[in-house]
Amino acid sequence: MKLHCEVEVVSRHLPALGLRNRGKGVRAVLSLCQQAPRTQPRPRAGGEPGGRHPACLFISTLKDKLGTRYELKENIEQFFTKFVDEGKATVRLKEPPVDICLSKANSSSLKGFLSAVRLAHRGCDVEAPLLTFTPVKTSEFEKFKTKMVITSKKDYPLSKNFPYSLKHLQTSYCGLARVDIRMLSLKNLRKLDLSHNHIKKLPATIGDLIHLQELNLNDNHLESFSVALCQSTLQKSLRSLDLSKNKIKALPVQFCQLQELTDLKLDDNELIRLPFKMGQLTNLRFLSAARNKLPFLPSEFKNLSLEYLDLFGNIFEQPKVVPVIKLQMPLTLLESSARTVLYNRIPYGSHIIPFHLCQDLDTAKTCVCGRFCLSCFIQGTTTMNLHSVAHTVVLVDNMGGTEAPVVSYFCSLTCYVNSCDMLK
Repeated sequence: MKLHCEVEVVSRHLPALGLRNRGKGVRAVLSLCQQAPRTQPRPRAGGEPGGRHPACLFISTLKDKLGTRYELKENIEQFFTKFVDEGKATVRLKEPPVDICLSKANSSSLKGFLSAVRLAHRGCDVEAPLLTFTPVKTSEFEKFKTKMVITSKKDYPLSKNFPYSLKHLQTSYCGLARVDIRMLSLKNLRKLDLSHNHIKKLPATIGDLIHLQELNLNDNHLESFSVALCQSTLQKSLRSLDLSKNKIKALPVQFCQLQELTDLKLDDNELIRLPFKMGQLTNLRFLSAARNKLPFLPSEFKNLSLEYLDLFGNIFEQPKVVPVIKLQMPLTLLESSARTVLYNRIPYGSHIIPFHLCQDLDTAKTCVCGRFCLSCFIQGTTTMNLHSVAHTVVLVDNMGGTEAPVVSYFCSLTCYVNSCDMLK
């Protein structure tokens, strides 16, 4: 029985000697084995020479393929398994007085291995067959691969899992119609490239990849980006997102909760609008949304601070002279209540108010004065020079233009009148 992970063996005598451990694990193969009979056993760490025991633990590394042997029977002081779901655990031995710290293990494999170690500690029979220990081969350490690139169907693994230690996985031109569920167990994944496939829908469980920083979905058949993904752990980890060459018509307003984004590519979709709370993406530096169907930009777009912006090939409309007026006086109870909740930042959720009211509050417009409005407002359009939000701007048309229409909202007639110069 074997477990592939990173291991750090920490001596509990070091602090008493005023020394510190280096604090870094090494790639290792843990083997739960039975000593071969009629042979002289390898000297054990903390055990007496000779003898055969029901089970012992060997820790082998690339530099020490023979491994170090540790007795298990009645020799474990404590298990630390609080973070076992993250692939981490510690086994504290009595003799020698060391802590065996395990990390970057497959969580299900780790749980099974620890169960077997517990049985060996109690002197019980281990359910899995115990083999005679043999030195670990160099090929065993290939399972610690951190990068895998697959660019054809014939190379795609069908009968075996992806190495659990992967940090970068690319599976392009593989004809995938959906995200392989085996990828979702790669908890160390930082970069996932699924470009040039036929994926139509993303599973919400992609949001469980807590370390994912780059996600490339270029050239697929996606029609949406779900709210569940926007509200997942990707909010804290995702830095780069490529959704270009898909069939997306709109992104949800919750998309702007991915506030760690620095690079966003939306080229060659069917976008008819950008999320109107775009200004909340304060870390965004690279934005490309060329060749879509955008008629105008949201009002909060002017709050961005970009290094590069490409909006070439959209169908930007000329600003309308006559504003759209949806004012109603006096305000309805719904409108007045919504404005009060948002202005005073009163917490809300579907456990407090009906879900449809939460949606209304999430999609409220922001007036140029900073206040909010739900369905009672004046809508006007003005022109903005894109150099005011980006250092480098790709021309929006073949005429050399760098201006685009921006829609603005006004919560009252007073705000509209005070902003008339802006709309001219």
